Amino acid sequence: MNEDSAEQLEKIDRFVKEKLQDDLTGHDYAHIQRVVKMTKRLVDDRTENVNRFVIFAAGYLHDVIDEKLVENQEKAENEVAQFLRSLKVGDFDIAHIFDIITHMSFSDNLVHKYKLSLEGQIVQDADRLDAIGAIGIARTFYYGGAHGHILYNPEVQPREEMTHEEYRDNKTIINHFYEKLFKLKDDMNTPLARKIAAKRTEYMENFVDEFKNEWQQQN
Repeated sequence: MNEDSAEQLEKIDRFVKEKLQDDLTGHDYAHIQRVVKMTKRLVDDRTENVNRFVIFAAGYLHDVIDEKLVENQEKAENEVAQFLRSLKVGDFDIAHIFDIITHMSFSDNLVHKYKLSLEGQIVQDADRLDAIGAIGIARTFYYGGAHGHILYNPEVQPREEMTHEEYRDNKTIINHFYEKLFKLKDDMNTPLARKIAAKRTEYMENFVDEFKNEWQQQN
């Protein structure tokens, strides 16, 4: 990347920090920092020529327009677009960034899988990797607690198929592991992400097994 792109990313970083630093649902600025760091790791593992600016910009911006975090998604998207234009980001890159951040979420791909660019696949993998493993467990309970979800009810079975609206109607925190988190390793796009996801998923599976054993007083 050139000096202009680096400066633009620094300003995008500050913009996102201001927006998300007070988040208490697990989608805070620390999450963004981890995602951006992981995108760099995934990019460095590739041999193809990719648009690094678009990747890092999307990594920073993906949650500032998330329907879970903003009251008016359209207003948030317009604000981001205007901000990027103020930085003199080109129209093609802006369109590419929005193609990624408006189509990468798990809930938007429940019925039909959207075909992301390689840049989008890398950002999606980085974001999904932060949803699993030890940090993923912590974020799941953090988010569930913030939204009043119950821990576990053995009588409520995980759902196999859901619409976007049904997915948002979460039943229990433990079910979320089955309905989303355990599935992510098979949906990773890049080889390195699949390798990391396999390890992190095994860790979560062991945790949920232990949780259920303790719940049933078997340990």
